[in-house]
Amino acid sequence: MGPARTALIWAMLAAAIGVPIALAATSPYLQWRDAIYIGAGFAGIVGLGLLLVQPLLIAGSLPGLSAFRARRVHHWIGGALVVAIILHVAGLWITSPPDMLDALLFRSPTLFSPFGVVAMWAIFITALLAFFRRRLQLRTWRIIHLSLASVIAGGSIIHAMLIDGAMETISKAALCALAAAAAIKVVIHLWPRKKRAPIESP
Repeated sequence: MGPARTALIWAMLAAAIGVPIALAATSPYLQWRDAIYIGAGFAGIVGLGLLLVQPLLIAGSLPGLSAFRARRVHHWIGGALVVAIILHVAGLWITSPPDMLDALLFRSPTLFSPFGVVAMWAIFITALLAFFRRRLQLRTWRIIHLSLASVIAGGSIIHAMLIDGAMETISKAALCALAAAAAIKVVIHLWPRKKRAPIESP
């Protein structure tokens, strides 16, 4: 792959994540919010952007990275995603404990809350299981990891799309569509398939 195409791919990825963040920073909704709430919201936006990067790393779609380095970056991005979610939830808890408690207990009247909470727990479970990765067979790990990744991507995307907040609608929809497409492609490509029994010669 030539340097021009490599630069174009990285520029497109940066735009897909950076444009929604930049537009959210200009949202009029932020004028009536305090710093902690704004920080919590942007932690969630960054987390959504990282959901696009993760499957691209595993699929080998980001040029300039070897397979080994892409896996290492995938692990680090996974850790960053956990941190982003913790900051997101902690900030919202500080600004409105009753609302967050209702969300965590699935009592919130807002439609987006349960999807976000389910995705959050799926992220935490994935991070926990990553420590036991070497004790699991490759097939078992892939089934568990891809299943949880599907829940994380699906829950996070629905959660984001249902929120009428700082993110601009079109750029948010584009980021969510790209993240969904990347996740679906990786799940289909990497999902373990049963080995066919060898055909005996007559």
